[in-house]
Amino acid sequence: MTNEFRELERPQAMRKKDVVLMATVTSFESLPHPSRSELRQFAELFSPLFSASSEAARRDAVAALSQCENVPPAVAYFIASQPITVAAPFLTSSTCLTDDALIAIARTQGEAHARAIVRREALSPTVIDALVGLRHDRAGRRGEARVTDEPIRERPTQEMVDEAERLAREEQMRQRLKALAGHVSRPAEDRLGLRNLSPIQEALLVRFARNRETGLFATVLADTLSASHWLSERIMLDISGQQLATTLKGLAMAAEDALFILQRLYDHLSTPHGGMTRAELLWNALDEDECGKRVEAWRRADSYTYAEPQQHPMQADNQAGDARDGLRPLRTTASVRQPGPYRLRQSAPL
Repeated sequence: MTNEFRELERPQAMRKKDVVLMATVTSFESLPHPSRSELRQFAELFSPLFSASSEAARRDAVAALSQCENVPPAVAYFIASQPITVAAPFLTSSTCLTDDALIAIARTQGEAHARAIVRREALSPTVIDALVGLRHDRAGRRGEARVTDEPIRERPTQEMVDEAERLAREEQMRQRLKALAGHVSRPAEDRLGLRNLSPIQEALLVRFARNRETGLFATVLADTLSASHWLSERIMLDISGQQLATTLKGLAMAAEDALFILQRLYDHLSTPHGGMTRAELLWNALDEDECGKRVEAWRRADSYTYAEPQQHPMQADNQAGDARDGLRPLRTTASVRQPGPYRLRQSAPL
């Protein structure tokens, strides 16, 4: 019984470590201009949290930090030195890696890391020269290790390349047709490519809703939707709670967690009505397929409108006023009753 109990405890303990890692990364991402002490504190916390987390959480954390412009140099080098399955998005996208760091990673970590560096959008002449030199060195070493009587392979002709591409296209088409045929009698849990919440994202949303940390909640929701903060904040500013309920159901969140979030952020939804809470009535009235389609429509409209990273909507509207009176940008009905210099705003429905 003791061994079985320990086996049951391990996934829960691992999930807690993953949540702490993602919460730390999300909090750091929300800092527009971190101070030296904040950078130092993040550098000290990240390495032990990263080492204690699962492989999936590490990948999510690295993918998030690859879009951050303020990663400390020590953390950037640490991430880039990880196995290529984890470090690839950071090597190809992060702007926090200096030329010296890129050259050192290419020299010490092997060909897979060097190929990931080559896929970066912009490389300086110094890095390009170093990569070319490394390629010649490795080619020379392979040539010396090759058996002298090994036959020289013929270089592929253009006809051979065309034939290989044609076969690859045909195989891709066959796989696509098989996938389409499998969707004719799809099971109920197959959501046809719609977005789904990961366990870590769902845990973070519940945690931030419990603490009523609406700013961090909006950040995680935007990351989950792969959308701008404009969209996540407009969803939350619908004080009826219907837009957030539609979003959570469209993301296939568990009903128990979704109802907790809705009642925590919108006080009026916890009011009983006809033997059920208003949150339950709202949740039961929504159709999951329709919610998923509506969320995808919101995301498409958001991508057309905000193709480039944008400032938070209330930061753009109230930047001058907030600098004078210190108002927070985002409040929901759950915090209206709390004292403090907060402002409640309602946006037009999406």
